[in-house]
Amino acid sequence: MSSTLPESPSFAALRALFDQRIAILDGAMGTMIQGCSLTEAHFRGDRFGSHTRDLQGNNDLLGITRPEVIERIHAEYFAAGADLVETNTFNANALSQADYDTVSLVPEINAAAAAAALRAARKTEAAFPGRRCFVAGALGPTSRTLSLSPDVNRPDFRAVTWDQLVAAYTEQGRTLVAAGVDAILIETIFDTLNAKAALFALDDVFAGAGQRLPVMISVTITDNSGRTLSGQTVEAFYASIAHAQPFSVGINCALGGRAMRPYVEELSRLASCYVTCYPNAGLPNAFGGYDETPEQMAGVLGEFAANGWLNLVGGCCGSTPAHIAAIAAAVRNCPPRVIPAATHHLRLSGLEALTVA
Repeated sequence: MSSTLPESPSFAALRALFDQRIAILDGAMGTMIQGCSLTEAHFRGDRFGSHTRDLQGNNDLLGITRPEVIERIHAEYFAAGADLVETNTFNANALSQADYDTVSLVPEINAAAAAAALRAARKTEAAFPGRRCFVAGALGPTSRTLSLSPDVNRPDFRAVTWDQLVAAYTEQGRTLVAAGVDAILIETIFDTLNAKAALFALDDVFAGAGQRLPVMISVTITDNSGRTLSGQTVEAFYASIAHAQPFSVGINCALGGRAMRPYVEELSRLASCYVTCYPNAGLPNAFGGYDETPEQMAGVLGEFAANGWLNLVGGCCGSTPAHIAAIAAAVRNCPPRVIPAATHHLRLSGLEALTVA
């Protein structure tokens, strides 16, 4: 990540927040949308009545067809105590939107999503003078992977190229930055090479904007093996992306808080930047739902905070404003993690990390 560009004003404001206390992230957007019981007609709205493909499930499109729903969800998370909300843009990239034949709408989808989040932020600030509310532009992992073949009979095959991923992330990132988000969050990373494509794209986006925004990175550990889907350990993942000098690095999704514990502890020890954590509300049940209550989730994350592992905490799949309110209360009196002094060693990474001291 280029360090020659000036930092955006949000850098200083976010640093001040993260140094003062444990910051609070929002919870699941998808869970909240599912609770709205929206139909195909809601997703289509007046504008897409004759669209040739089904649009239900394209949650990112709701920023255009039902912006009031998205803004209300953001407002509920701010009311629950969130300092930072993510734009509803997890799949707002050309590769994912191709499933709905809505690739041409990608810039508009991202702009609408950012506008909804920023409206909620400004309204909350107006209602509570002196409060600062932040918006992070969310970049999801896309529906493709650079490191793995989707065909077990063709291990050399890839469903996407580096250039295609970079182009998709550049388009999305450029729109979110132009819309005025405070930070960029590359999240739910299951393939480090995809994340590197996003980081590469953001270099070009920031150069075009003439300033750098804080870049937050969050990886997904897929199971109790402690590895990403593409096979890396937490330490190897961090070594792979540390060169980008992220504002924060963390873990989200896939696991509940209890199962995430050893990996958050390890990352807290390793990272020379802020550390974030937003787990699912437990593991999905037989019906695909999440059963962990706000009190249960807050109990686990409150312990993480008491151990000094966190700078920002929130929720992923299954979490709601009630979960975020409970988490915020649980960590309120815990000091933020102190970033350890950087050590200067040669660090290499494949699936495992190698440090040459």
